[in-house]
Amino acid sequence: MFTGIIEEIGKVKQPSVSGGNLLLTVEAIRVSEGLKVGDSVNINGACQTVIRVKPGHFMVEAVQETQKRTNLGQLGIGDWVNLERAMQPTDRLGGHLVTGHVDFVGGTRSIIRKGDSHVFQFTFPEEYGTHFVEKGSVAVDGISLTVVDVTTDSFTVSVIPFTVKNTTLGIKRVGDSVNVETDLIGKYVGRILSRKEQQSKISEEWLREKGW
Repeated sequence: MFTGIIEEIGKVKQPSVSGGNLLLTVEAIRVSEGLKVGDSVNINGACQTVIRVKPGHFMVEAVQETQKRTNLGQLGIGDWVNLERAMQPTDRLGGHLVTGHVDFVGGTRSIIRKGDSHVFQFTFPEEYGTHFVEKGSVAVDGISLTVVDVTTDSFTVSVIPFTVKNTTLGIKRVGDSVNVETDLIGKYVGRILSRKEQQSKISEEWLREKGW
């Protein structure tokens, strides 16, 4: 489990493929300290298991399902990534509960500067529309952010200068892809409501039509 508070921007050193899986070596001075094989690290929003650690570097192995669900497969040598180690039970929850299970890859539709802040607009597939609410939480490339507005196929977030400077949002451009994880609590609420909606369709007339 993670909080969405980025600890460090790492650099991809050596992506390679082995047996269909993606091996990523990431240079990260702070995050690699104390890491052990088997630990979890959030890389651009995707929870990955550390399989090798060297001073200032660590390696993870992304399976094909992860490559399908995220944009990790698009990473190349020199690309920057947001990093966060798994939270400890005693840590403060500065952002929100982030699982590191990416729901979909969205697109960067627009970036507008407003004073010292930036407003980012990201797209989402239609089926995820119910997962977003104004002032709700969302993780974009592993960053805990607050939703400002929601349309039928996009949402906006307002980002303070500190976050822009200390995450990959500072180098994001229109058209770039992003890994999006919707709010965990919102998912469960949506699931419960959808079940109630399905149950409400069962009426006396519906039962007669089905031969009961």
